[in-house]
Amino acid sequence: MSDWQRKFVSTTSATSTRNGAGYMPCQGLYYSPSDRVAKTALIATHYNVDFSEHYLGEYMASRGYGFLGWNTRFRGNEAFFLLEHALVDIGAGVHWLKEQAGIEQVVILGNSGGGSLMGAYQSQALGVTMTATPGLDIPPTLHDLIPADLYVSLCAHSGRPEVLTAWLDPSVTDETDPTSIDPELNMYDPKNEPPYSEEFISRYRAAQEARNHRITAWCHSELERVRRLGMTDRAFNLYRTWADLRLMDGEIDPSQREVGRCYAGDPSVANFGPRGIGLTNTLRTWLSMWSLQDSHCRGAPHLNRISQPALVIQSNADTGVFPSDARAIFDALASEDKRLDMIDGDHYLETPEDARDNVADLIVAWLRERGAD
Repeated sequence: MSDWQRKFVSTTSATSTRNGAGYMPCQGLYYSPSDRVAKTALIATHYNVDFSEHYLGEYMASRGYGFLGWNTRFRGNEAFFLLEHALVDIGAGVHWLKEQAGIEQVVILGNSGGGSLMGAYQSQALGVTMTATPGLDIPPTLHDLIPADLYVSLCAHSGRPEVLTAWLDPSVTDETDPTSIDPELNMYDPKNEPPYSEEFISRYRAAQEARNHRITAWCHSELERVRRLGMTDRAFNLYRTWADLRLMDGEIDPSQREVGRCYAGDPSVANFGPRGIGLTNTLRTWLSMWSLQDSHCRGAPHLNRISQPALVIQSNADTGVFPSDARAIFDALASEDKRLDMIDGDHYLETPEDARDNVADLIVAWLRERGAD
């Protein structure tokens, strides 16, 4: 394998200028082979996690490909996320690959929670269909996005509203009180212990969706209330988001995952702690990112528009993305040329020892089969 190098990249966005402190809204690291100019490059971005040092960067660069680990203005700033502006920021990264790095073919990499974000980018680059977040307008530059040539999904959640709803604890009875609980819907109550009954699963999942819809309804009414008082938005907290039944019941969506574990450790402990997705939101961010009813961060509507060649990869010991999620992504893609591969490994491919090498080899072989050298 050839040597690799990386460089810091930062740029403004069509809808965001340089910050007063000096930093650019869009930042990342570009990995590339040190002995030649790459013709094909991948780009990966997340809703709020810093992907600049993404673990695949050096693996792809050492195999002759470019890799841009890219961050939008919302890195580490999930509470203020707005999809339309995140897509414009991703577009700035794609433009940089084309205009500055000399890339001929761009490959979208939708990884982890960033899967649906990158799916939304590719979908809207093919033609804008989304509507604006309430109270905002679609930026004209959203129509200038450059679509990628190929699409890769890696250990990806199907959509932001979908994953949050699957993880929501429906036993919360008071959204302002993280200790409030309905024991009849508490998956951690011994009387509801796994394996969960079909009746409990059905009732539980319906209650998860109902909680999402209640929060959405409140956001709309609260947005209207604060507007009348001269405010444009407000923040609020969301509690108890480590409550996916699959975390404690290995018979639901079976895989090789360790049951009783989540990304934050013991789910029964994490669920009552302060760490979790969607912990802090503004009203508009909830509607833009998390709402089943309003968000354009749902996966399927965008995947249905993607017809480019697509590769879906899912690790079989992932404790937060499950086989049914990978199949849903695969089924939703409009691509005629598409493939689904289940591989050994955890969510971040830290185990087994060769997991990252193996997935890089798999992606490279698939790209080369499609003439992307």
